[in-house]
Amino acid sequence: MRKTQLPAFTAAAAAIAMGLAAWAGGAQAQQITLKLHHLLPAVAPAHAKMLAPWAQDVEKASGGKVKIELYPNMTLGGKPPELINQVRDGVVDIIWTVNGYTPNLFPRSEVFELPFIHTNNPTATNLAMRDMFLSGDIAEDFKDVHVMFLHVHAGQAIHMADKEVRKPDDFKGLKMRIPTRTGAWIIEALGAAPAAMPVPALPQALQKKVVDGAFIPWEIIPSLKLQDVTKFQIEGQNKVRFGTTTFQVSMNKKSWDKLPADVKKAFEANNGEARYREVGKIWTDSEDVGIGVAVKNGNKHIQLSDAELELFKQKLEPVVQRWIDEVKSKGIDGKTLVTKARALIAKYSK
Repeated sequence: MRKTQLPAFTAAAAAIAMGLAAWAGGAQAQQITLKLHHLLPAVAPAHAKMLAPWAQDVEKASGGKVKIELYPNMTLGGKPPELINQVRDGVVDIIWTVNGYTPNLFPRSEVFELPFIHTNNPTATNLAMRDMFLSGDIAEDFKDVHVMFLHVHAGQAIHMADKEVRKPDDFKGLKMRIPTRTGAWIIEALGAAPAAMPVPALPQALQKKVVDGAFIPWEIIPSLKLQDVTKFQIEGQNKVRFGTTTFQVSMNKKSWDKLPADVKKAFEANNGEARYREVGKIWTDSEDVGIGVAVKNGNKHIQLSDAELELFKQKLEPVVQRWIDEVKSKGIDGKTLVTKARALIAKYSK
């Protein structure tokens, strides 16, 4: 009796096992793989602390249905300004990029880059940007992509190769790196010549004296070894900065449309207010690490007095009006955007 039942039991168990294996194989075969391309090395905080954890959170929320492969340092080819076209054209599925690398393409979100709109609180500015995206104030800029989240970095601080600067007149005759057109206006207002270049090119430009300095946050110091090609790091009291840079993590619209509803929900669950706050904290915390590396190297960290900073504010306020006048020609109410951005940043800074 037992001898006749054993083979039947074994056959049934084997059939069940084969069925489970086939089901698992089928589920695995249907895993969605998305490519995320960006400009910085994998050691940069943007990759290690922001993008990689975000990708892992989405993967986990999807129950393993989606896999996000990260390609740092432009490893899939092209140059940083080409990232937005890569995602719009479907060459890659997701990108992280600097909005200002493609001038005039994101005019509304430029409001957050203007001098002293953002001051020293990335989380507050991120949340203000989110509000103005959801309300439609800046959404038109991103109509060709599906936005995951937007953010700023901690703000433009001053890195100088050899010259200590403390007032606007100190910049006359210098050449300074800046990533965006609004940043170029800041440089021009200070009497210096702007040099636009993606951040990976900065160390060599400083070393070869192509530029005298740069406006960029502290967090990038370790990954680009800027402590070795600069002597001075300058900001205002309480980490006040001279504008900032806006970024986006966005997906190709067709890639988004193809996703199953539950996978879309996994993304949406990780792209809300909590993510904007977390990204702000990441950039804020990374600043302390970056300036710490420079100071340990023997660089001089200068915090301008309120009186010194006021001179910069007076000199740079016309840049805000220049932007308002310029975007008006595109049918954009820049004055209203400035007012809203300042009010929201003040709200979230409390």
